[in-house]
Amino acid sequence: MLVEMIFSGFGGQGVLSMGKLLAYAAMKEGKEVSWMPSYGPEMRGGTANCIVNISDEPISSPVVTAYDVVVALNLPSLRKFEPRVKKGGILIWESSTIKQPPTRDDIKTYAVPAVDMASNDLKNVKVMNMLILGALVKAMAVVKTDSLLLALKETLPPRHHNLIPLNQQAIELGMAQVK
Repeated sequence: MLVEMIFSGFGGQGVLSMGKLLAYAAMKEGKEVSWMPSYGPEMRGGTANCIVNISDEPISSPVVTAYDVVVALNLPSLRKFEPRVKKGGILIWESSTIKQPPTRDDIKTYAVPAVDMASNDLKNVKVMNMLILGALVKAMAVVKTDSLLLALKETLPPRHHNLIPLNQQAIELGMAQVK
């Protein structure tokens, strides 16, 4: 099983962190992983994406041109990567800020109003990416939830461990968005 994914959005939205956390969770399960970040020099506000490949066998190349899963956190990312979702693949998009929905009908799409939910329900917009990641894990079952939570505890710097319960709550809330 090889799953090829891309996480995309603006810098500062947690795109790279989301991909890194998922990759780490897969490693905890003994899977083969590649994580390849790409971002502009602007840091916050510039474009950012990362390709994550997870497999039961060695991965020959981290470079991918068509994806099983696309996560789009802004409209430019949605427009750029929607055409590159494989037929039958999954597109997860942040629907509280993206007002033009995907147009394809040969893929599964999941609209997650993560910014609104993080702001209103969890009172912290910074966990928006964990809501999206929770939706992905529920939609794709690429890693176990327990592995994701273990990876969160091991990758989050100790000075931020007080945020683990909030991040876990965000993951669970995101999972609940996928029916």
